[in-house]
Amino acid sequence: MLNVPNRRLVLAHFWLAFLAFFLALLLGEWQMFIRSPLSNWLGNPELYYRSVTAHGSAMGYVFPTLVAMGFGYAIVELALKQTLVGLKWAWAGFALVVIGTVVAMVPVAMGKASVLYTFYPPLIGNAFYYIGVVLVVVGSWIWVALMAVNLRVWRRNHPGETVPLAMFANNAGAYLWAWTSVGAAIEILFLILPVALGFKSTIDAGLARVFFSWTLHAIVYFWLMPAYIAFYTLVPRAIGGRLYSDAMARISFILFLVFSMPIGVHHLFQDPQVGSGVKFLHAVFTAMVSVPTLLTIFTICASVEIAGRLRGGGGRFAWIARLPWKNPLMLAVALSFIMLGFGGAGGLINMSYQLDFAIHNTQWITGHFHLIFGGAIVIMYFAVAYDLWPHLTGRALDCWQLMRVQLWLWFIGMMVVTLPWHWVGILGMPRRMAYYDYSAADLAPMAVSVIITFSGGLLLLASGVLFLWILWRGHRAAQIELPPFRFSAPVHATARIPAALNGFALWLALMIGLSLINYGFPIAQLLNTPNTAVPAVPIR
Repeated sequence: MLNVPNRRLVLAHFWLAFLAFFLALLLGEWQMFIRSPLSNWLGNPELYYRSVTAHGSAMGYVFPTLVAMGFGYAIVELALKQTLVGLKWAWAGFALVVIGTVVAMVPVAMGKASVLYTFYPPLIGNAFYYIGVVLVVVGSWIWVALMAVNLRVWRRNHPGETVPLAMFANNAGAYLWAWTSVGAAIEILFLILPVALGFKSTIDAGLARVFFSWTLHAIVYFWLMPAYIAFYTLVPRAIGGRLYSDAMARISFILFLVFSMPIGVHHLFQDPQVGSGVKFLHAVFTAMVSVPTLLTIFTICASVEIAGRLRGGGGRFAWIARLPWKNPLMLAVALSFIMLGFGGAGGLINMSYQLDFAIHNTQWITGHFHLIFGGAIVIMYFAVAYDLWPHLTGRALDCWQLMRVQLWLWFIGMMVVTLPWHWVGILGMPRRMAYYDYSAADLAPMAVSVIITFSGGLLLLASGVLFLWILWRGHRAAQIELPPFRFSAPVHATARIPAALNGFALWLALMIGLSLINYGFPIAQLLNTPNTAVPAVPIR
């Protein structure tokens, strides 16, 4: 079990994360209702865009950042077997995230920052919205620094030893976030805030979008890191098996670190300010990100097979029946992989320069990223909480049947929500619209699909309520004596890890170098192109 100060720190991060998640979930369901034929047109469509901005900001910035931070602080003690260095700084980072969230959400609630979580220049919201987002990011940077410091302390005390996989993966995620958040930080500090504070009246919207694309896709892999850490370090142990390959896991996290950054311009395929050569380059690198995902699918499936065979399964597929399907982590990883498969297939369409024309800015895009983040990633956040909760509270969390119901509700709800979104996206339904005229001939066939998505949202809402109830119930359960926390052990526990897979210097250099190569030319070109600024459009 974690020591008491660290337990409080981790629980504070997790509870705030999951409360922010639930509030954002409520807003998302309200949006689906407003867009559906079940509702009359909203009298003030601005309310819809306030909701979209709050939903996206909470889900995109606050929720996953707090989960990653809380999980990271737990990993320091559980994997490195040392007390967290910098506890006061960790609380300071948490405070900045809390303050930043409040500072950002107040102008959103007042209707002064309906710019969506992607900022959408030349729209300019109230300055406090951007200041709040910056405070959240700065709070997360404190976490990044603490992860580096704690790893350095461990290395000093364990010279020549292999960094535990959980900490290696955790720091890969931290370093990725530190670098990818630079793009949005530059956009806010040097392009948006001078306008929001009244020092300028114009903004280079094209350059701003390029800087945000620096963050826009790599942030998905930051969201993904806690889920992948759970795949590799929690699931094999939880189901009674072993990790197929520690080295393969490290290679996967390294590849995410290197290839997640120089790919964001594929979000700008329809934007004229970036040339086709740069777009092609980013499309190629986007395809490369599929490699660590495929390695992960292979490694985890092999690890699961090992568990099935250790439990007496045989033959080509008979071992599947011997897996512990009543274990929530076994169920979570299976459902996550199904959603990851569907979402990844949709991502192949998004990365195609030609096919992107057909689905750009349609509900297809909404379906894709909700299936990846809200589906494959968030369901593993649930699994992480379920696995850690007894070690955070010292109390039993043994309501496996309720956990399985909650996970199934989330999976079914997410599939019911996102698959119709893909379908209406192919039909051309635009996203981020406050209302639709379903009496129009081209929209009428989509009405049923939109109602179905609203129904799926109700399932997601029920799953969210049940999840919070299970966690709260865990605080009121009987106290128990827990064995020491264990991460998954690899099949070849004594295998020597090469030095390149035990450190980050080479990979951080590659990450930064590829980013500068892939972004340097379009940024330099836009900076040297005159008369690119346009009048800002303030949100009043």
